[in-house]
Amino acid sequence: MSQTTLPLASARGGAKKSALWRALFHPSTIIGGVIVLFFVLVAVFAPWLSPYDPNASDWLSIRQPPSALHWFGTDDLGRDILARVIYGARASLAAGIIAVAIAIALGVPLGLIAGYFGGVIDAVISRFTDALLAVPFLVLAIALAAFLGPSLENAMIAIGVSAMPIFIRLTRGQVMSIKNEDYVTAVRALGVRDRSIILSHILPNVLAPIVVQGTITMAVAVLAEASLAFLGLGQRPPAPSWGSMLDIARQFLTEAPWMAIWPGLAIIAIVLGFNLLGDGLNDALNPQGEDE
Repeated sequence: MSQTTLPLASARGGAKKSALWRALFHPSTIIGGVIVLFFVLVAVFAPWLSPYDPNASDWLSIRQPPSALHWFGTDDLGRDILARVIYGARASLAAGIIAVAIAIALGVPLGLIAGYFGGVIDAVISRFTDALLAVPFLVLAIALAAFLGPSLENAMIAIGVSAMPIFIRLTRGQVMSIKNEDYVTAVRALGVRDRSIILSHILPNVLAPIVVQGTITMAVAVLAEASLAFLGLGQRPPAPSWGSMLDIARQFLTEAPWMAIWPGLAIIAIVLGFNLLGDGLNDALNPQGEDE
């Protein structure tokens, strides 16, 4: 028996290492990872990288174009745009990471329960998920943020709850395809409790698609946070946020276009980074990729 199980375990371990190796060195993963890491470092070291206080006004430098003194120019209150873009990375990254963490923390357990037990439990959770998915993601996030009140914390909760159905459906589908595998049936026949089967044998095998989906959803969460801030439902002024910066900049697009250019480019760059990272992980971890 040991002569047959050891090579099988070794093969599985080798496959996992091979998938991890492909994920780490996939071109899209590298490019996306570098972009995301850049913004993470900018957010973490913002106090050292920022040339000015992001909330300090200079009434003699209102709406000044980019110059040697203010590389990205100044806004309508004379605040340095580069400083506000640097500090704004904190709000966007927090929204992306924390909102997705909320979605995973709520959605994955519900998906595991629905997919494993089925029956009435599955029906109730599935109908609840369908009801949430019937409402467009951004519309649901706006409604929840408006109900909870304007703040970055409430925006993250609203985005996380709005993204939750995606992870419920994904996890449920993965569990339903795994729970009838021979190794799960064998463990169940040995009398192992359902909780142990779910946590020890099913959950580890559904983590890869959850990680991929979570990375891609971070890009959506960043866009959603910018949209909520643009509508006045996210980060509250004077705290810097890329979305609120765009909201202010739209009033001065003709006189001071640089006020909109830099936060807009920052949003595009971080969303591109998360999407490339997610696509790279998906291509590397997708078993069908081995046939290419």
